[in-house]
Amino acid sequence: MENLDLTLKSAQVVFVAFCADWCPFSRRLKPIWEEAAAKWHQDYPTSNVVWGLVDSVQQANVADKFFVNKYPTMKVFINGELITKEYRSTRSVEALTEFVKKQLEISINEFPTSEHLAASIDRRKRNVIAYFANRDSEEYQNFQKVASLLREDCAFWVGTNEALKAMNKNMLVFRDPGTDDEQQFSGNFNDYDFMKQWLMDKCIPLVREVTFENVEELTEEGLPFLLFFRDPNDKEGDKLYTELVMRELHDQKGAVNALLADGHKFAHPLRHLGKTEKDLPVLAIDSFQHMFLFPDMNELHLPGKLRQFVLDLHSGKLHKEFHETLDQRIAELQKVALEQVQQEHAGHAHGQPPKPPGHVPPETTPKPSIFKELRPSETRYSFLQKTEL
Repeated sequence: MENLDLTLKSAQVVFVAFCADWCPFSRRLKPIWEEAAAKWHQDYPTSNVVWGLVDSVQQANVADKFFVNKYPTMKVFINGELITKEYRSTRSVEALTEFVKKQLEISINEFPTSEHLAASIDRRKRNVIAYFANRDSEEYQNFQKVASLLREDCAFWVGTNEALKAMNKNMLVFRDPGTDDEQQFSGNFNDYDFMKQWLMDKCIPLVREVTFENVEELTEEGLPFLLFFRDPNDKEGDKLYTELVMRELHDQKGAVNALLADGHKFAHPLRHLGKTEKDLPVLAIDSFQHMFLFPDMNELHLPGKLRQFVLDLHSGKLHKEFHETLDQRIAELQKVALEQVQQEHAGHAHGQPPKPPGHVPPETTPKPSIFKELRPSETRYSFLQKTEL
């Protein structure tokens, strides 16, 4: 803690490995980390980069400050600020140094004309388009810092054309992917925290796409998944679901993770729910204990239905209904079994062959969680059990 703030603010990029000597994965990483740091400083001696190492047993307060609960954990700080995504890729000298190199890449694209912007911009991405009257100003420095933090979430563009220069004022616009709808920043460009929060709200949407690449990261947020399984080509369905979440769950951002899921790639969770790709779209909650299926997709558009589904999870109603349904199902199975026995006895008394088994009530109880199986792997991390220390 003595040199933490000073170190984080001392370089553009600070790459930190949180390790523990008792962890075999940490012991394996440490010499690779030290070799990568030495190679980096040999190849780029003037770069504004610090490689850090935290002994998370000796410096438990530092690890706790950044909510480290598995080892090794590798976090990145840009201009003194923690970025949301951890490093989770290959633990090799080449992969680690390549990752740092990417953090130093220019995060802002320049466009000389509107025609150049139109030809270069990827409309599928979330784009931020800006112009600054003075590139040496605090306003532009604030923009640069936020762009470095959110480079993986948004594409950042700054204009240099004469038409914008003639305006002689700052401009900052967020362009929504696919629709080209624009929202203009009307706050104070000198207020870094306000600008950062505004851009984070735009670049990190309320509804995100879950993939096999980011699912580990999403599970670590610890929030239940509200999963909209759909055909990814159904852009209109994506839009309607996103609008529904924004309308009904705008105050639930810290209570549930609203996610889009490719119903073809995530076919296994669908089958687990008793559904197939023919049933798309399908809505379900994975609480990391059970998976709860939204009862009737035809009612999803009705006001309040989605909100109530999420509130019923947090109130415990869905779990309570799970146990009540389970008790009812057991009673129904017992009743069917008793009727079968009675029918067989009656048939034997009249010399009739045994009748086929009776109808078994359909499965109505929630399934165990599938997405908890996609949490960080125990073959890559040692998990901290604080009660044992």
